[in-house]
Amino acid sequence: MKPSTSHWGAFSAEVGPDGRLRVEPHPADPAPSPLLGNLAAALDHPTRVARPAVRRGWLEGGPAPDERRGRDEFVELPWDEVLDLLAAELDRVRTEHGNQAIFGGSYGWASAGRFHHAQSQLHRFLNTIGGFTSARNTYSNGTSSVLLPHVVGDAHAVLRQASTWPTIAAHTELIVAFGGVPEKNVFVTPGGVTVHGTPGHLARFGGRVALVSPLRDDVPSTIDTRWYPIRPATDTALMLALAHTLVVEGLHDKDFLDRYCVGYAEFERYLLDKDPDWAAGITGIPAADIVALAREMAAHRTLITVTWSLQRTEHGEQPVWAGIALAALLGQIGLPGGGFGHGYGSMGDVGDTGPELRIPALPQGVNPVGEYIPVARIADLLLHPGETYDYNGETRRYPDIRLVHWAGGNPFHHHQDLNRLRRAFTRPDTVVVNDPHWTATARHADIVLPATTALEREDIGSGRRDTHVIAMHRIADPAGEARDDYEIFAGLALRLGVAEAFTEGRSARQWLQHLYRGWRDSPSFEEFWAAGELRLPPGPEHHTLFADFRADPDAHPLHTPSGRIEITSATVAGFGYPDCPGHPVWLSPSETGPLWLIANQPHTRLHSQLDAGATSLAGKVAGREAIRLNPTDAAARGIEAGDVVRVFNDRGACLAGAVLDDALRPGVVQLPTGAWFDPVEDHVGGPLCTHGNPNVLTADIPSSRLSQGCAGQHAAVDVERFEGPVPEVQVLRAPVLRRRR
Repeated sequence: MKPSTSHWGAFSAEVGPDGRLRVEPHPADPAPSPLLGNLAAALDHPTRVARPAVRRGWLEGGPAPDERRGRDEFVELPWDEVLDLLAAELDRVRTEHGNQAIFGGSYGWASAGRFHHAQSQLHRFLNTIGGFTSARNTYSNGTSSVLLPHVVGDAHAVLRQASTWPTIAAHTELIVAFGGVPEKNVFVTPGGVTVHGTPGHLARFGGRVALVSPLRDDVPSTIDTRWYPIRPATDTALMLALAHTLVVEGLHDKDFLDRYCVGYAEFERYLLDKDPDWAAGITGIPAADIVALAREMAAHRTLITVTWSLQRTEHGEQPVWAGIALAALLGQIGLPGGGFGHGYGSMGDVGDTGPELRIPALPQGVNPVGEYIPVARIADLLLHPGETYDYNGETRRYPDIRLVHWAGGNPFHHHQDLNRLRRAFTRPDTVVVNDPHWTATARHADIVLPATTALEREDIGSGRRDTHVIAMHRIADPAGEARDDYEIFAGLALRLGVAEAFTEGRSARQWLQHLYRGWRDSPSFEEFWAAGELRLPPGPEHHTLFADFRADPDAHPLHTPSGRIEITSATVAGFGYPDCPGHPVWLSPSETGPLWLIANQPHTRLHSQLDAGATSLAGKVAGREAIRLNPTDAAARGIEAGDVVRVFNDRGACLAGAVLDDALRPGVVQLPTGAWFDPVEDHVGGPLCTHGNPNVLTADIPSSRLSQGCAGQHAAVDVERFEGPVPEVQVLRAPVLRRRR
């Protein structure tokens, strides 16, 4: 068997005589991810893109906006012909409209390999031909990435240098977990986790958890937990009421607020009427429970955590900012096991003790084009060229995009209001997608280039704070005529006269050797490759966020204008954004409905990757994504377990398979993201995804004008039992492909 790794863990694999892939987890991993069960389907699934394909309307009519994208048939062509066509189109767009008219899409999750990182390959290529309009931040925590520098001066410290689990185990008595610590997410980290330690740390935690979430299973059942089943999108109101109780009962740390914070007095005035009775009517948490929790927090070493999911909402800045303010009132920021954390249970490396070493990666070069968008504003970019928008104190303008090139990503998974995104994808002259599979994004392209999977090429893999670097050996031959992204872009670079700038004269294997040797001398690359892995030295075992700042705030100030924690930010207040004022506030959601949908991360796959894998398919109900309902809500609608249901609102609808579970608060339904988008054309009842993608329901609105972040975690919906013939799921097989007429 040969070694390799994935975003969800390291493994060894081989293709047996029967053609089936056999996978074994890394022997050092105490908690291998169940997602490894999806790998076998990656190699020869019917959705593999076997040959280059061009949409017939584009091939016959030429580059232009076209409403047939996503509905047209494809024509398979030879590689050389397709690369010639694409190179000519890239040259036309940059010559006639400028390089800012090219949008370099992609997202960083295509592979755990650091060389064949699709986003890096795409960006390096586009930089060599003059640049492109890019995207900033992430769907995962893009709201926090913009907010945190204003409040504590450094997003990286909060997101990447959190207190480690051994520190928490040794010192924390109470975790107040807004959004919980969902164990399903800790198996995943960009680049991989060889040794999954977080599940064991969670199992051994001896303190108590106050779980603030509509979902009871957002904390493992083995932990001593009290569940506060809050209404979705109301966490900020609860935080404000907890802060109010601390203040009126004199339980707040005035000395800490005076020495380490600015803007507290203004925030305290705002708190005057935010008492527990006020919050009880908003959150559904009884006022007496709020008072008791505030007192318990003040009496113990308390860690306040906020999952990334809470900032993926309308006004998502507020729970993060309010959580920091609440921790400041307790005065425990900088103490071991106390203070504030952001992302525990959102990613496998948050709280990890692994090494903090940079691993080799492909240089992307410099982008000569200064245009960019916040990543979640892709549909606005395509639909509204020339229009202005606010972002982090700036007024910016959307460029006019004529060509979109996407590699290693699937916006028809992670973007919101997919029916709107479909309209946006009709507008460019040309859409190009590199992908191993016929995802919905590939089906909405003009040119589809078959890319290899990580199992079909060599690479070097390692995650942030991973304990190992893995030599990713090639395990199988490429499917059909698939090529790796490097070979694809090298072919385009040759046609555009920039081959040397892109490749630097190296093959893919020579790049691996070059990157490794530039990183370390011993062991040699040859020794590393033969061994299959390199064990890294351990990282810091005890880490407390902002400990140096607490020890001496003058010698170690924060990178805020004041050098202190800005409970009120004069900078943010000066922007004048009504949806994100200068300190934490309660802002009501703009929509309501019979039920609140939580569109969270799945436990059966990473995002939409390998949705056709065995683990993912085992979680389906009636052949489509499972939706959880509280039995009370199901009974009121005549829904029984296993029924196919229609989930709907004014933006669209999808079908899902019903699962009844009292681990959800009544009035809440949960439908995870990642089912491959499968629209039924001309459905009588309006737009319908037959496979259960919740992003046909979520709103394509920003968290606020400050961050322009993703707000896709929640949506107001209703659910009904689906009557009549159930449309067949089509997306798990290839589309109609033709040869040239």
